[in-house]
Amino acid sequence: MSMNTSNLISLPRVFDPRGNLTFIQYPNQIPFEIKRVFWTYDVPGGEQRGGHAYKTQNEVIVALSGSFDMVQTMPDGTKQTFSLNRSYNALFLPAMSWRHLDNFSTNAICLHLSDKDYDPTDYLRNFEEFKEYISGPF
Repeated sequence: MSMNTSNLISLPRVFDPRGNLTFIQYPNQIPFEIKRVFWTYDVPGGEQRGGHAYKTQNEVIVALSGSFDMVQTMPDGTKQTFSLNRSYNALFLPAMSWRHLDNFSTNAICLHLSDKDYDPTDYLRNFEEFKEYISGPF
């Protein structure tokens, strides 16, 4: 898996008549050790989450319940949309990926796995600042 591009990851599925099981394990399914886990839920209809990029943080996102779209915007303004709606699929987002989440279904739960501890200075929250940062020397 490339650490420089967004990738969909098919997670293992263990089928059982009592209910299925899926897991994430480093380094078999994701390319980093997990330092932080958080989730978003109860997102009101029509609202978006995200709208930022991380300078150094890599992230994996999973739709644990329901569905939502993860929209990645490139510096030139082109967009790539990933629809997440199965708990056995994950999306790897490398650092310097401008993203937002939208189109949340009722009761959607979005799990985020990160390779960094929370650091507010790692966020780029303005798209113009992101474009300048990505084109300039780091």
